Amino acid sequence: MKKKKLEITLEKVERFKSPNHNLEQYSTPAIVASSMLHFAYMRGDIKDSVIYDLGCGTGILSIGAKLLGAKEVIGFDLDEMALKEARVNANKRSVDIEFKLESIKNIQGNCDTVIMNPPFGAQKKGADRPFLEKAIDLATVIYSIHNYGSYDFISQFIYPAKITDYYTISFPIKRTFNFHTKDLEYIQAEIFRIVKI
Repeated sequence: MKKKKLEITLEKVERFKSPNHNLEQYSTPAIVASSMLHFAYMRGDIKDSVIYDLGCGTGILSIGAKLLGAKEVIGFDLDEMALKEARVNANKRSVDIEFKLESIKNIQGNCDTVIMNPPFGAQKKGADRPFLEKAIDLATVIYSIHNYGSYDFISQFIYPAKITDYYTISFPIKRTFNFHTKDLEYIQAEIFRIVKI
């Protein structure tokens, strides 16, 4: 599936119906999800691979990975309502994905690739750290979205794992919470490919 077709398909994935600002439940925009997943696909990290989606929300990354030929996809989240929405989204696209109710610290297993859009830490400083730690514990390759300017922190935090590739992307945020003042705002984010040594 080409990147543009993937983006169009993922645009139809339903977002959080009742997002929790303490969990930083911002839906991953289709343009960002398709960019990261295509980036991973072109490096051979999606097709025929076992994929874990940490903090999967309503399932956009999980669904995209399965559409790109992942062998098995498991999405993990601690929000049961989000997981119900994820299951509906997956069923509508006829993709077989397992969604599990689990906090980040309790996830166990092994996979080929982790994909994730962890909290940026706007509500709780360091909220992305448990995600990075768990991802490195679970997988050989990790794809993760972070706030712009995170390279130095991440490269030090994940050592001896290393960043092999990264790029900047414009991340559109739709009005989600009552403290948002604009209907749509763009922030700069970075997408990282991390490999465990």
